[in-house]
This record gives sequence, structure tokens and C-alpha cells, in this order.
Amino acid sequence: MIALLCALFAQIPTPSPPARPPSLTPQVAEADAGVQAGGESSPPPRPSPRQGLSPQRLQKIQAALQRQKLDGWLFFDFRKSDEIAYRVLGLDQSGVRSRRWYCLLPARGEPKKLLHAIEPEALDGVPGASATYASWRVRDRELGAMLRGLKRVAMEYSPRNEIPTLGRVDGGTVELVHSMGPEVVSSADLVAEIVSPLSPEELASQAIAADLLAADQEAVAQEAARRVREGNPATERELQDFARARWAQEGISSEGFPLVAVDAHAADPHYLPPAQGSAVAGRGSVLLLDFAASMGPGTIPGDVTRVYFLGEKVPDEVARIAAIVFQARDAALQLVRQRAEAGNLPTGAEVDTAARGVIAKAGYGDRFIHRTGHNIGLRTHGDGVNNDDFETHDVRRHLPDTCFSIEPGIYLPGRFGIRSEIDVCLPGGKVEVHGGAGQNTIPALLGQ
Repeated sequence: MIALLCALFAQIPTPSPPARPPSLTPQVAEADAGVQAGGESSPPPRPSPRQGLSPQRLQKIQAALQRQKLDGWLFFDFRKSDEIAYRVLGLDQSGVRSRRWYCLLPARGEPKKLLHAIEPEALDGVPGASATYASWRVRDRELGAMLRGLKRVAMEYSPRNEIPTLGRVDGGTVELVHSMGPEVVSSADLVAEIVSPLSPEELASQAIAADLLAADQEAVAQEAARRVREGNPATERELQDFARARWAQEGISSEGFPLVAVDAHAADPHYLPPAQGSAVAGRGSVLLLDFAASMGPGTIPGDVTRVYFLGEKVPDEVARIAAIVFQARDAALQLVRQRAEAGNLPTGAEVDTAARGVIAKAGYGDRFIHRTGHNIGLRTHGDGVNNDDFETHDVRRHLPDTCFSIEPGIYLPGRFGIRSEIDVCLPGGKVEVHGGAGQNTIPALLGQ
């Protein structure tokens, strides 16, 4: 009987998978599939496995350690807590990492590794001798042997948490290492030098992404104007969806959504329109667009912000505030250009001060509520030098072949906000601005 039933079931045809709606290209459908309940996006595609620590990178790190008079760079990880370590060491983040590991890159000689007996493969790809432990007693003994004779080691630690993106090592581990002899210092300068410089191919990918995003912003702004002219103004969410559809067609990849903010929402620097009930971009509205995305895994994102006015003439107050913001942006860029020509690139704090001083002098210092810009790496907010002496105190100097944003803003709660963001890259220490030079005036879209 069972055999007969199986034979009968085998004759039932298997239904074909549902066809993709003809209105969606494969890229648009994949983008929509990445949106979960509540409007959250799924993680970006996983990059290919890392290739380990190459002899060339080890040599570069050791040269930096010797210049900074450090005995070594000590990495510590627990449950993938130190993403910087994975990038520096070229480690694959796939697989289970539930136990602590330690890796010392000495200023001279071969790396040393200490791994838990359950996960001895965690540092595969890093050359050098390995020791294993299972109990904390053996861990302490082996870690002490690894650190013996060292006086100063760098770790992903930031004194006073001044650079929070760097603070990947917990206080207890810093105490443990210090108890074994070495002074623990911040790896901030090492991270900037080793992690943030980009290859020519990466810099080129950033330029492509930034230029596409700038064009997308113009297209979204014109769509908003078209909808107003037709008497059917779009919501913030509809304009966001319009941008996302363009991204899908262009092959653009993002960890988040395009930021579309109207009027009072533009005074919220990180506003995102809800799925339901977002504001209408109607006649007389200020429209702020902040787009950040890359061309896919292994490429560098662009991050560009522009502001538009849905009317025939920009109101005097909006134009005046925008002029101050544009002047602040240009003051920061001018500093970078001058110092690059002199062969003495500025610190992130100096760039922040240049922009912030313009806004403070105009009487809006308390309305500029964030740093002037951030490093751009494989992530939109990278681990290199930030243009910041406000939220944090980043006195690291900008380096050739890196990229960062300049994005001052003035925010008037309940009314509107103006932010202007450009991407600045330093190939060979020379200044390039990607995604366009930045606005000098706010376009009155219905007066065109």
C-alpha cells in the first residue's frame, strides 16, 4: 500500500515557481526582497573570503611599528568583536568564533598567535607560531610568554573613548595585558595608516558611486517637481522608493536606505521616512536628499547630500542659511587644498574647526550638532580619520590615498535643515572632489 501511494504521489506534477512580476527587473525584485517587516534592510552581500596576512602587509605594519617606537600590535577578539583585526589580518569572518584569540604582530620577527583549543583555525592565514589554551590558567601563562619583554603594545583602545569607532577592546582585557608588563597604547594612528588608504581601483569605484548618487539625487528632485506640477505631490517614502528603484537598475548596493527628508524632517540629520504616513513633498517644501551607497562588495561607497526647494523662488531665510553652510563647506575644503599643496595634510580636528568656525561666526554654532565629516572606507563610516573636534577629538592627520566627507549643516528644529556634503579623496596626496563640486545655491525646482 505504501509503495502504491508513493507511486501515485510521484505522478503529481511539481508546480512551477511563481513568475516574477513583469513590472520589476531582477535587480528591483532583489532589492525589494531585502526589505523585512518594519522597513529594515537585510545585510549586504558577504564579500569573498579574506586571503590572510600577506608578507607585504606585515612588512608595512612592522615599518609603522618601528617608526612609532612600538614593540608590537596586539589583536584580541571575542565573538568577532574586533572587526578592525579581521580586516588588518585578512581573516574570513564566516564560521563560529565563540572563544577568545590573541595575535601579536611584533615590530620585528614572526607573528605569534594564541587560540582556544576549540577553535584553533581562527587565525589561519596569519603566519607565525601558534599556542593553544583551554583553561584561563593556561591562557594567562601563554599570553604572558607572548608579551614577555615588550614595553609598549598597541591595541584597539581609545583613551577616554575619544575615538569610539576604535574602542574594540574591553577594559578588562586592557588591564590583563597591562598586568603582564607592557604599556597599552592606542592603535589609532596604525589603523589610519594601515586600514584607511585605498587602492587606485578602490578610489575609482568611489568616484563612480558618488557620481551615480549625485545623478540620482537630481533625478529624485526632478521627480518631486514633476509630481507637484501634476497636482499629485509625492511623499518622502515614494521618493525614497523611486531612488531605490534607480539604485537597483544601476547595480548600487547599500547597507541602508536613501535619506529623503522634507521641511521639519530635514532638521533631523538621520531621519528616515516611515513606511506609512511620511510627509508630502509639496509646493513650498525644502527637500533634503542624503544618499550613501557603493557599487557592491569590495568597492567604496559614495556619500552625497544636496538640498532643493519645491517652488519658484527660494525663501530668503532658506537661501541665507544655505549660503552659510556652503561657505563652511568651502572653508574646510580650502584648508585641505592648501595643506595638500604644502605637503602637510591637516588633522581631522583642523578640518572640523575650519567649517565650524564659519557657522559659529554667523551665530548658528549651537545648530551645527554633528562632526564636519567622516572617513569613507569599505563602510560609509570608515575607521580612518574623521573631521571632528566636536563629537570626538580626532587629531590624527589625513593621509594620502584616503577618502572622507565634508558635510556641515545647520538645523532649525520644527522648521527645516540645510546640509551640504561632498566626498574628498586624496590620491597620492592630491585633492579630488567626487560626486560633483557641491551646491553653491539651492535650486528652485518649479522656477526652472
